[in-house]
Amino acid sequence: MTHLKTRMLSYGPSDSVDCGLAIVARRYLISGRVHGVGFRYFTEAAARREGVRGWVRNLADGRVEAEAEGDAEALERFERALRHGPPGARVEAVAVDHIVPHGHETGFTIR
Repeated sequence: MTHLKTRMLSYGPSDSVDCGLAIVARRYLISGRVHGVGFRYFTEAAARREGVRGWVRNLADGRVEAEAEGDAEALERFERALRHGPPGARVEAVAVDHIVPHGHETGFTIR
């Protein structure tokens, strides 16, 4: 008999999910030449490829903001993609904040 080690994850005061993986969340602020180069669509594709949930949007100051959650390894791969960006982008900096997971059910959206 095989035993799997699982963790109970708390999303709120009374909500918990038994999923076997630690869910983590990050907020990203990406600066550089990231508007007008398909960065949001690139981010959405990277999130879907990695199974990451959340959203991405352009900010008025020229940066792109994204919030994502998923397992830690998937978020590491997602972050590497953000640091590279699509052709035509020039990523100068990526600020990363560790945040509390919101419990996004599914999907990744462009706002």
